[in-house]
Amino acid sequence: MNKKLLLLAGLLAISLSGCDSNAETSSASTSNEQTNVSTPVIAKIGSYRPEFSLPDMDGVQRKLTEWDGKVLVINFWATWCPPCRKETPAFVELQEKYGAQGLQFIGVAIDEKDNVEDFADTYGVNYPMLLGDLDAINTSKQYGNRFGTLPYTVIVDRKGKINFIQRGELLKTTAEEKIKALL
Repeated sequence: MNKKLLLLAGLLAISLSGCDSNAETSSASTSNEQTNVSTPVIAKIGSYRPEFSLPDMDGVQRKLTEWDGKVLVINFWATWCPPCRKETPAFVELQEKYGAQGLQFIGVAIDEKDNVEDFADTYGVNYPMLLGDLDAINTSKQYGNRFGTLPYTVIVDRKGKINFIQRGELLKTTAEEKIKALL
């Protein structure tokens, strides 16, 4: 009996995590509420973004602070995730269209370097791709991704506050609407 319960719990956890094609969105409402920068362990809409650093595809450690003052779209993804592959061309287009206005996409790949390089070349990715296994998973959890859903996208305003969270595929129309409001 205990083995069946343990197996059932494990299957439930697996079904709630991983690549998720059922999108769930959250968005910030306009509020004058102040958020303590140092308190949040798990970020949420309206809180300041957690800081992190991960290596890029050249092995250079990149800190999130390097993009301070920009609207950030932080996308946690993997090459083996169909919705992740589906949303990438839209992200490339939006980076091209709004980059000069202060938009910065950042891909955080939970994958192998070779797979990410091939993917980036195939899709013409024009934004930084950061690499990480366990570190990237832990970072996504700090951004509120409790179940490890991929893709998982967070949009951060120029002041560093989380404005929008998407669990699952982020449609281009939704992304563009949220981004334009912050530029």
